[in-house]
Amino acid sequence: MGVLAGAGLAFAHTVTAATAGGPVLAASTTGHSLPDTAAPAPATTRAAQNPILPFNAKLTSEDIPVLGGGVRSGACSGSLVAPQWVVTAGHCFHDVHDVRVGGPSPYTMTVTVGRLKDSDPGGHTAEVVDVRQSPVNDLAVVKLSSPVTGIAPVKLAETRPAVGEQLQFAGWGSHSATVLGPSDHLKRGKFRVSGVDKVTLEAQPVGTRTVENGPCPQDSGGPFFLSEDDHGGTLVAIVNTGPPCPQPGAETIARVDVVADWIREQTG
Repeated sequence: MGVLAGAGLAFAHTVTAATAGGPVLAASTTGHSLPDTAAPAPATTRAAQNPILPFNAKLTSEDIPVLGGGVRSGACSGSLVAPQWVVTAGHCFHDVHDVRVGGPSPYTMTVTVGRLKDSDPGGHTAEVVDVRQSPVNDLAVVKLSSPVTGIAPVKLAETRPAVGEQLQFAGWGSHSATVLGPSDHLKRGKFRVSGVDKVTLEAQPVGTRTVENGPCPQDSGGPFFLSEDDHGGTLVAIVNTGPPCPQPGAETIARVDVVADWIREQTG
């Protein structure tokens, strides 16, 4: 059983199963006792106050079941690709054995779209009601409990990325490889494609890597994208795994162009 130390993962990850696209990556199961639960808050939406990267999404959960009982918290990142759909990492949704799952979410996952900081006004908050796992790579599309209005979805890449192409990264992950907890603000950085595989890319940081400009735990699903105006963009890949942050090394990211048609089939 191989272990993948995750810079871009929701937590450290273990290979637990396989799909047509390769090993399934799922979050570790360090848990805590079951908290008191309350009825979920209704979805809310207001016009985005800040137009910078409005398609970015923060995913958080406080009730992920763990083997042996109890629950733990967790977080991922993502991108709005249709009014009621977000793309994120497939391993963000799994059972107690860390095997990726589809269908109704196995735990409450709250999604916030259209903010740069937790304290920002505006944006849209909803819950995940359906999960569709990619058949070829570690990517999923998730349906929200209500559609997002006033925010344009990101476009999907249609062509094979080229080695040397520069991409932007954004995510809501932690600021440490060991002290876990999502950021209260959107992190951003620049990467360059260093390798192209059948369903994944490798990307190296441009400049010195830090916890603010590269994927860390809980950045899983965060977009690697192209944008000319920091408003709209084209989604090229998403965070899967990489070196423990902020150590140098290549990120392994899931290609979007190879599943663009599949994404449209799920979200259309």
